[in-house]
Amino acid sequence: MFSQLADILRAHPEIALFGVLALGYAFGQIRFGPIQLGGVCGTLIVALLVGQLGITLDDGVKNTFFMLFIFALGYAGGPQFFANLDAKGLRMGLLCLVEVVVVIALVVGATRMFGFDQGTAAGLMAGAATESAVVGTATDAISKLALPPDEIRQLQANVVTAYSITYVFGLITIVVVTSQIFPLLLRINLREEADKLWRSMGGGDDSGDAAPAVPEMVGRVFEVGAGQGRTVGALMDPFKRRVGIERVQRGDRFLEVDASLRLEAGDRVLVIGQRGAMVEVAGQVGRECADTADFDAVIETVEVMLNRPEWFDRELRVLKADRVGAISALPRLPQNLHVVGVVRDGHAMPLLPDLQLKKRDLLKLYGPAADMPRVVPLFGLPVVHSTRSNIGYMAAGILLGVFIGGFSIKLGGIPFALGTGGGALLTGLVFGWFQARNPHRLSIPEGALSLMKDIGLATFIACVGLASGPQALTLIRKFGVALPLLGIAIAVVPACVSLFVGRRFLKIETPVLLGAIAGQQCSTPALSAIQNVAGNTTPLLGYTITYAISNVILPLMGPLIVGIVGVLNAG
Repeated sequence: MFSQLADILRAHPEIALFGVLALGYAFGQIRFGPIQLGGVCGTLIVALLVGQLGITLDDGVKNTFFMLFIFALGYAGGPQFFANLDAKGLRMGLLCLVEVVVVIALVVGATRMFGFDQGTAAGLMAGAATESAVVGTATDAISKLALPPDEIRQLQANVVTAYSITYVFGLITIVVVTSQIFPLLLRINLREEADKLWRSMGGGDDSGDAAPAVPEMVGRVFEVGAGQGRTVGALMDPFKRRVGIERVQRGDRFLEVDASLRLEAGDRVLVIGQRGAMVEVAGQVGRECADTADFDAVIETVEVMLNRPEWFDRELRVLKADRVGAISALPRLPQNLHVVGVVRDGHAMPLLPDLQLKKRDLLKLYGPAADMPRVVPLFGLPVVHSTRSNIGYMAAGILLGVFIGGFSIKLGGIPFALGTGGGALLTGLVFGWFQARNPHRLSIPEGALSLMKDIGLATFIACVGLASGPQALTLIRKFGVALPLLGIAIAVVPACVSLFVGRRFLKIETPVLLGAIAGQQCSTPALSAIQNVAGNTTPLLGYTITYAISNVILPLMGPLIVGIVGVLNAG
């Protein structure tokens, strides 16, 4: 029975591919305490096991899906990568430099000590740094080496095997170290520090998980009683733009609403704003009315890409000021306009009054539909949401990346090239940046981009794992426990150096610093663990910057480490 199944899989490797993806993602969802390997690592482990049957797929499948993944990775990270090339971003980016320099130094030192080949060294770097994209760029660089085909296949197998071993230990290490050990070393209560930072940035009492990422916006109709004789401006002033009067009905007619309009008993008013503030409105205005049939005002939420320089580095509290237009260089905004979300690099940022707006932030604006055509240009360009993908744009980017990756330069007599992966990554960055500047144009929807990344990387990893299965045991027997221990060391050391640099020289707040260390390691599980301990989302303020930079820089180190180790071994 088993031999028949093996024969079927060898004859139809596409069955093995989708079987590995299904089983791998299922295995990756299993939690081992706070640790979850994820679909990519789970797929790799299953692929290595199934690969013992001698199943291979055409290299064209592997290369095609890798190019889809690496271009999508650059495309998604491009806007935030370039937006962080400012003074604050580069300051935080020093931690990414620490990550790259220390990891390369440790890998080179381990190579000298244990005599690693280029594949094993690259896999060690990818796994310990928990950056799966390095597997692809390193494997692609190895395929360009002037070596016999059998030796190239062995080196590529070593990349995958070393990665699969060290990734597990590197992931567990960075999660435990950043969320548990570092706070103990610093002798701090991370939850108290995060709460203190939250409050210093203007956060309210609900600083933990109860703090909503997006305030709940509602509309209510009130009959004026307690508020009679007062102006709209005077009534709404105590609420600090958390709520606003949108429409006023007096008898059978609707009045033009402005701050000077004086309300009379029996007037009916439509108030929109945050649910928490709405509870207090009845005491200021009058009783709530159940009959809202006459109020047909349309309220909508729109997304806009922030690209007007007058808003850059402004605090979110400015948008909630009583008179935004009174601040020099800032336009006057409608009273009933609310910012209900700020998304940066795909992450919903905490809506704290001290949150600084950044170039290319996605703002979710909530307010009257009639005001939106005038308001959106004050911030930037509207974001087009479409289910259609601009396939031509994507294909042109990948094609250009393959062309650029084919060029090489000689450093010390050794040829270096970005390769297919590095070239597609760079063009993805540029194409994503251009799209961010023109969000009104048809591009690649976020859902399609996520699918490109997930299926591209998972399929590439499955193909490489299946091909590497027979050679994997050889590497494990050769180095034994050395690889897991090195995976732990290469995860811990750069994190410790960054902790020292961030605390001593950069003076970064501890919750933000721990988030930044998780970002330099491109470890979303570590961020989740830190936020669980911190009790709020302040670590995200550091994570988004270092993650955006490391997610670009680390994959480019794949060809570099292959070249460096090649020079060392040749000497």
